[in-house]
Amino acid sequence: MSKPIILLAGPFPDSDMQALTDAYDCRAYFSAVDKQAFLNEHGDHIRAIATRGSIGADASLIAACPNLELIAVYGVGYDGVDMAAAQAQNVHVTNTPDVLTEDVADLGVAMMLSLSRGMNGAETWVRDGSWEQKGLYPLQRRVFGRSAGILGLGRIGIAVANRLRGFGMNIGYSDLKPTQTEHDLQFFDDAVSLATHSDFLFVTLAASEKTRHIVDASVLNALGPDGMLINISRASNVDEPALLTALETGKLGSAALDVFDGEPHINPRFLKLNNVLLQPHHASGTVETRADMGQLMLANLASHFTGKGLITPV
Repeated sequence: MSKPIILLAGPFPDSDMQALTDAYDCRAYFSAVDKQAFLNEHGDHIRAIATRGSIGADASLIAACPNLELIAVYGVGYDGVDMAAAQAQNVHVTNTPDVLTEDVADLGVAMMLSLSRGMNGAETWVRDGSWEQKGLYPLQRRVFGRSAGILGLGRIGIAVANRLRGFGMNIGYSDLKPTQTEHDLQFFDDAVSLATHSDFLFVTLAASEKTRHIVDASVLNALGPDGMLINISRASNVDEPALLTALETGKLGSAALDVFDGEPHINPRFLKLNNVLLQPHHASGTVETRADMGQLMLANLASHFTGKGLITPV
């Protein structure tokens, strides 16, 4: 019996690539020089697409695979998948929620601590001899006891709140509606009022057209010259030109960012700023979580092709 033919929209870790090629007839779209010629040759035979959250699958790719049954996303975010096109073609979509929640929350809180306490600059201060030559490093800002806002109280937002409680912070959140949690968190109706409350604003929203640029100039101004934005969601949730202007003019104090428009080709204006912490979209980048993500993506593919339904459908 022949193996199902699947399209690989991007590369995966070696262990996952081996598992994929063992179980399926894999066609590497990501390495094809002429993408249209690749689709002309293979498109009719593709039954599933394995893709990463940052790559997704657009309408043209979906249309080029008329016998497509499933898009399996390696990641929690599926905003890169054209859901309307998938639904119109009766294509199922799965992602890998839960398994990356704790690592993403860890990185968000780590970025807050690192930037607030100036840890990158402080290490340079030691390494370049400034400590010996100039004395103590300039004073930074504390974290404990201050106010934090969480924009989007889903799995990751709740995990961030769990961690922030340990710092004795006054935690607020905004979402579509108030949510019952084990913690007594203050609800705010909109992003501006949440930012006004916050010294640190965490963006943990799932991205969609409705949330595009929800963090705009008005939110950044409300966060203010002493405020910090931490984005561990998707770049599209933040108006990046407005963010850059706010950082450059001092209307926003600082930003810790794991996601960017057009990544990995980020706006060079970021590189000139000393009030940002820049990370290479690696909030889920631990050995353990990436292994779990791969296993869940593979499990969704296997469950679909054996007729058992989907484990984590979108």
